[in-house]
Amino acid sequence: MVKLCKLNVSFLLLGIICLVGSCRIDIIGFLMSNDLSVRLKERKNYKFLKDKNWMVTSIGNDGYSFIVIADTHIENRNDFGLMEKLKDIIDNDSEIKFVVFSGDITQKGLETEINKFIEIANYVGVPCYPVIGNHDIFAGNWREWKTQIGSTCYMIDGGGTSLFILDSANAFFGKVQLDWLERELKKVPHDNKVFVFTHTNLFIKSLVDVQQFTDTKERARVIYLLRGRCDAMFTGHLHKEVVREAGGVPYISIESFREQGTYCRVSVEAGGIKYKTIRF
Repeated sequence: MVKLCKLNVSFLLLGIICLVGSCRIDIIGFLMSNDLSVRLKERKNYKFLKDKNWMVTSIGNDGYSFIVIADTHIENRNDFGLMEKLKDIIDNDSEIKFVVFSGDITQKGLETEINKFIEIANYVGVPCYPVIGNHDIFAGNWREWKTQIGSTCYMIDGGGTSLFILDSANAFFGKVQLDWLERELKKVPHDNKVFVFTHTNLFIKSLVDVQQFTDTKERARVIYLLRGRCDAMFTGHLHKEVVREAGGVPYISIESFREQGTYCRVSVEAGGIKYKTIRF
């Protein structure tokens, strides 16, 4: 029995070491992170989106592209060269309609870090949709996100394309959020393109990857809800590219911009979608 307990403790310590090493985690901040239910109470607070008039936009259902960037980890207003590079890409690609920042936008959720994201959004010339990640809620700094951005769970009506942004910063969705997703999906016209974005990856690349979605029942429900209704789901968090298909839907985990300097360009065409990872 003693040996078994020691073994369990060893596995726990190994998991913590892997988590810290792979995501530059702030242990104190992690322990002080707030609860999902608190954030979902602000679901109708669309401050950032309304300020930019991005709640409803003209995207259409084909003939356009968009970019997904994950794990930028903006720190002390340092965007690690993202702003100018992103502006240059968009200026030279007229098909790009919007950018999604798929979580861990900031390193600690500080006001200055969120301000830097907003500065980028104001600069690049297309809508930038934020997804909250675990780093963005560190040390109770959710209050900064709430004040400057607002909701962590929302839908964008693109006039032929529907974008769903989900909050998985605590590595699960919760019944309230998934019930909302189910209701809203039923309202979407069946000829719409549908894309879902969240932070925590639903699938891993190998058995040594410890960062992933924690609730297998919720993962099964997500797969069920998106089957036949979603064109692709994008995540980050793992800092690795992982592509899995379930129910005919590709689940695409994006590499870290901070570590790999990459983004995913998605082309939406009448015959379907194409995506590729590009290094800045």
